[in-house]
This record gives sequence, structure tokens and C-alpha cells, in this order.
Amino acid sequence: MRFSILNSNAERRDGLKALLRQIDRLARFTEAQDWRQIERTFKRHRPDLLVIDWQDWMSIADARDLLSHYPDLRVAVLTDGVSPTAVRQLMDEGVLGVVPRETDPCLIVRAFEMVLLGGHYVPPGALALDPPLPPDTAIREFDAKNPPPRRTKLSNGLSPRQQQIMRCVHMGSTNKMIARTLGISEGTVKIHLTSIFQQLGAPNRAAAVALYNGWLTNHLQVLRNNGEGTARPVMGQAGVIPLRRHKRRRFQYPLPANDTSAALPMAAEPSTPYGDTQAAGLTSEPLTPG
Repeated sequence: MRFSILNSNAERRDGLKALLRQIDRLARFTEAQDWRQIERTFKRHRPDLLVIDWQDWMSIADARDLLSHYPDLRVAVLTDGVSPTAVRQLMDEGVLGVVPRETDPCLIVRAFEMVLLGGHYVPPGALALDPPLPPDTAIREFDAKNPPPRRTKLSNGLSPRQQQIMRCVHMGSTNKMIARTLGISEGTVKIHLTSIFQQLGAPNRAAAVALYNGWLTNHLQVLRNNGEGTARPVMGQAGVIPLRRHKRRRFQYPLPANDTSAALPMAAEPSTPYGDTQAAGLTSEPLTPG
């Protein structure tokens, strides 16, 4: 991926290089200090994105002259003044993104990625979202009888680029393969997939493919993060397939074949002590000589 940076300050150009390397670590850069130098670089290599760090000596006429020769060039402008007049003039000349300099660096990188993908970025408050209505225009009030018209949405609410990525995911392509196919960086693919998962409510790629293609049936309800699945049967309660409690049998060792379950007899004790029996035998039978 190739980027071009237009600014007369070398330190500013180095700072923009550090931001653009977050999009593509192996990106190539062409630098220019004025409009003539940037046109000479375009004759050798056409960049994927032109970042103009707007300065006081720059004018709208110079930007118009440059974009008239390169109408398909994707341009993002970093500027201090984000008045509606300045933003409208830049957007009318073909600039896709106008980013204030005080914006967070992470958001600046995301804005550059949107412009790189062909989208537009306008800072909040730069354009009048609610222009004044003509005095003869009647405001229609919506109620239960006259509901507001429904807006048409894309398939699953995904943008055309996200639909391209989902078709690649459906075919089993990895992030690196998707990046090579669409001509974008692998980090941009990850950002798109994260947004797709959030919009579809899918925890992984398989769930996203199932939800995108409309395969979400009763046995795929578990693919949603917050989806409510079918009621699970409760032990002991009646249902479609009632579950029964099985009493656990107490384990006993098997008895031998010659053994019985009757109690064994206790050993018999002598009626007289052992010493008394011996003494009685000696007295009853006298010893004979020889």
C-alpha cells in the first residue's frame, strides 16, 4: 500500500507516517512540500491515499486543480478550521474526508481507513444536519393512522464492503486471503469483521455466516450472544419427553457361592475357666507308680 503526504514541515510528515503505518506496517510513502512536487510524484506512482496536512499557504483552487487531473484520487485533509463553509468547499472539490487536528489519533486512523475504503468522514457539527425549511412547507405529523414511512435497508444492515467480506468468509477465506482479494490490509479486515459481528450479534465466524445467510433456525439459536433458546426440560416435570428420576442403588460386593446372608454363630466360651478344669482332673485321677 502506498501513501502520499503533503506538508512543508518534515516533522509533521513523520508524525503522519507513524499514524499511517498502523493501517499498513509495510506501507510505502511519497512526500511533497508543495503542489508541484506532489504532481511530479503522481507521474511515477499513484498512491492509494493522499493525506493533505492543510496549511495557511494552501488554497481551494490548488486542490481543485490537482483533483481535476486525478478525479479518482482518494484524499483526506487534516485541518484546524472545520467550519461548514470550508468543509463544503473541500467536499465539493472531491475530498472524501475532513479531519480536525485535535481529533484523537486512534480516530484519525479510523477516518483514514474509511476514506481508503471509499467512504466519507465529516467531523460532527461541521455540516448543518437540519437545514431550515421553506416558509410554505407544512410539517406532517405522524400518528397511529399515518405512520412514518419505512426506510429501505441493505441486507442485514451491512455495507457493500462488509457484504464482500462476508461472502469471502462464507467461502472459508482467512483474514489474509480476504485482504489480498480486496486489496486492503489485514487490520482493516479485522475492523470490518468486528463491526459485522456486532451488527449481526454473532460470537464467531460460523455464527456470522449462518445469520448472514438466513440459516438461523431453532437449532442455531445458540449462535446469538443474547438469543433466547428453546425452553429446556426440567428434571421431574412433564414435558414433550418427560424425564424420570432413577433411584441410585447402593453398591454391594457380591457374596461367595458358599456364603449365606445368615448371621455367623459366635464362638462358644468354656463353662469353667481353663485353670479350674486342669486342677479338677488332677484330683479325680490319682497318679500310679511306674
